Amino acid sequence: MIRYKLLAAVISIFVAVAEEFSLLKAEVPAPKAEVDHSQWLPITEAPAATTLPEINSLEVSASVYFPEPHQTDNTPFITADGSRINRKDPAAHRWIAVSRDLHTRWGGDLAFGDSLWVTGISDELDGLYIVRDVMNRRFRKQVDILVGRKDKIMGYWDDVQIEKL
Repeated sequence: MIRYKLLAAVISIFVAVAEEFSLLKAEVPAPKAEVDHSQWLPITEAPAATTLPEINSLEVSASVYFPEPHQTDNTPFITADGSRINRKDPAAHRWIAVSRDLHTRWGGDLAFGDSLWVTGISDELDGLYIVRDVMNRRFRKQVDILVGRKDKIMGYWDDVQIEKL
């Protein structure tokens, strides 16, 4: 009986590790579509210039946070939208938390999954981020960039520009 329990425990550990490292997910190749090039027409003139949608820019303050219980809630590796943070390299996600006044749930314009272009911090931290978390209700007009403890990044910046893409 103990052998069966031990075998079941080993199998469950193997399955958990395999799921964590995506060993059990089968990749199905996409079906190949046949394209008939004979009906394509040559371009004789340049296409009309399309106007890009107006991008709303907002000036906020920015800081960084680590996925630790004293800086988050009691589940530091799970964001507010349910995404799981990579424990080894949290900064690789390029995820950001926004203050509640900026989030759609509390009347703002940003929602989970929105892409933000952040400028005004540093060459290393400026760039594209995805909204995955919200901040404590005491913060207003602020964003929090997810980094890891080993990244050795600390700071608070005013006059940071964010643009929703």
